[in-house]
Amino acid sequence: MGGEGEGRLFETRVRSGRTWYKLYAASVCGGVCLTWVYRATNIPEIGENGRWAWMGMLVAELCFGFYWVLTQSFRWCPIYHRTFKERLSQKYGNELPPVDIFVCTADPTIEPPVLVMNTVLSVMAYDYPPEKLSIYVSDDGASELTFCALLEATDFVRHWISFCKRFNVEPRSPSAYFSSPELHDLRYASESDRIKEMYYAMEDRIKVATNFDRVASGVNNQHKGFSEWNSQITPGNHQAIVQILIDGRDQNATDIEGNTLPTLVYLSREKRPQYPHNFKAGALNALIRVSSEISNSPVILNVDCDMYSNSSESVKNAMCFFLDEQSGQQIGYVQFPQNFNNLDKNNIYGDYISIINEVEMAGLGDSIYLGTGCFHRRESLCGHKYSEHCRMLRDMWNQVKMRKPEESTSFLEERARDLASCTYEQNTNWGKDIGIKYGCLVEDVVTGLSIQMNGWRSIYYNPSPKGFLGISPTTLSQLLVQHKRWSEGLFQTFLSKYCPFLYGYGKIELRLQMSYATYMLWAPMSLPTLYYVTIPSLCLLKGIPLYPRISSSWFPVFVYVIIGTQAYSLGEALWCQQSFRSWWNMQRMRLMRRTCSYFFSLLETTMQSLGLGKSSFDITAKIAADHEALERLKKGVMEFGSSSPMFSVLAAIAMLNLLCLVASVIMAVVREGFKDQLALQFLLCGMLVMLNLPIYHGMFLRKDRGRLPTFLALESCLIAALACLLSLY
Repeated sequence: MGGEGEGRLFETRVRSGRTWYKLYAASVCGGVCLTWVYRATNIPEIGENGRWAWMGMLVAELCFGFYWVLTQSFRWCPIYHRTFKERLSQKYGNELPPVDIFVCTADPTIEPPVLVMNTVLSVMAYDYPPEKLSIYVSDDGASELTFCALLEATDFVRHWISFCKRFNVEPRSPSAYFSSPELHDLRYASESDRIKEMYYAMEDRIKVATNFDRVASGVNNQHKGFSEWNSQITPGNHQAIVQILIDGRDQNATDIEGNTLPTLVYLSREKRPQYPHNFKAGALNALIRVSSEISNSPVILNVDCDMYSNSSESVKNAMCFFLDEQSGQQIGYVQFPQNFNNLDKNNIYGDYISIINEVEMAGLGDSIYLGTGCFHRRESLCGHKYSEHCRMLRDMWNQVKMRKPEESTSFLEERARDLASCTYEQNTNWGKDIGIKYGCLVEDVVTGLSIQMNGWRSIYYNPSPKGFLGISPTTLSQLLVQHKRWSEGLFQTFLSKYCPFLYGYGKIELRLQMSYATYMLWAPMSLPTLYYVTIPSLCLLKGIPLYPRISSSWFPVFVYVIIGTQAYSLGEALWCQQSFRSWWNMQRMRLMRRTCSYFFSLLETTMQSLGLGKSSFDITAKIAADHEALERLKKGVMEFGSSSPMFSVLAAIAMLNLLCLVASVIMAVVREGFKDQLALQFLLCGMLVMLNLPIYHGMFLRKDRGRLPTFLALESCLIAALACLLSLY
């Protein structure tokens, strides 16, 4: 899309070394096809032991092979982008487009007000003309505590922005900055200590209010906005609340050095039990409408409340794409990757995000919309189609709403309340053709796909330092539930009219269609995985071979496919600066996600299709369960603790493979020999046992609160033993 040139604001390059990769991929593809040939030509005769197990292996390996082909959409021709911010500054100076920034929160218990406040402070301190920034906080929980935290921030931000810009502080989230002493410069230590003291005093006040679940007496007299709350308000039943906390156009809204402050607006859209609120999608659409009344900036950035800005240059990086004279007018959104700052060094929960960021998302010409850390052109988000007549952002600046003298803050707040009412969207195209899409758990993915279908291009930009940092799940239960929600929504999308192969046919590239399908097929891929981690082990126990013997000419084919794919996976992880142990944990978590999260999402999607259930939106907790759980996370100990049905499945599979392996070894010793045609099955069963070591540890050896419950361990042992006994008859 972008090439290097004197006036270009960004360039796009293809990564080197693709010829070698294509040769490797072709060889693996050939090996996969040969395994299919072996399966199809060696099916046991009718009545022979293992016939149905063999045919199941053929189906499972066909699924794995097809899915592997889909993943090549990321790796076949990966590209990267580089921006030229110095050219942007030379060309435009401070004459840059205004930006509206949306920060979404929904529950002060799961998403603490201190967390929200830090994210807001980080985006208010961008290295960007402050009069061009307007920050909107959507509080779907209608929490007086969140409002109080933002009000506290309005005073602190006057000192914080000045401090950040004078000393070029990074990152600009106070919590992240002050918790990293290595970032502090002794040249301004006294000033840093003063700001730090102010910050922690403010944080303590907010935490005290949060712990007591009420605002301190006297505080609610400090702002008229507190009058909106009364004993009748609940998160699901309240009027629209709009408060402009900092009016950036007010000459008195300045920092301690007299510089203009960004606009800050608090919004809690109206909710009534009889009207659907459409979760986060509904909140974002309300923000789009309210912001159009107050600032109407041509560019919108949306971030989750736990995803603070890690680089003050992110807005300028995005503008390098939007303002590029050759390609900028066609770009609908610029997606920054999701990164996390709370991963332990060995990545105990096998977070796959580094591979997604560095390999998968980077391999596409366009980007999937991830729901956070994304800069949108407002017109693309509002359903407008791209055409060659679309104007550059620089030509749209004069359309930005300029407040008339008679438009006071109170007047704007009143107008905005109407736009945030629960009845505003009735009989309109909001959630259909305008704004974020409704009716799906992964509204972001569907919205991004629809924007691309309207002719807009998208950019995936992975800068250094990272643009945004957030919080990943800190317990296994949180992680599995999060992936269950994602995979359920993605599979529902695949089964809907938004299936990329149907909806995108002829409008977006096949490679992009394949990349969407890679994620949308997470749920059904649980079935071949479950088959592969149970049936070969049970057949090993009964002595039924499912792979060629060592002396067979087919044996090297299977070995090459297995070793080749795993060696490349390891090399990919090492290239992404992950350790061998981290890669091993990734393999473990990939197995757990497929056999639990994706399987349960497949079940729920099937039940919903039969009218036996409905979707629910579960918010992932943004804090550790307790201090002890956090300490175990630091030590790299997996957190179980609960009696989730997912853990029952994990433990049963782990015990089944352990019993099959032990029994097979005993039988081999008793019979004084081991059948060489069972070698690969023995290896597979052994690897599964090794991957499940943390589960055995949690079942039998741990005594802390994070272990697997005793009754669940006994139940799993019983199920596994019963399955082994039944397989012998």
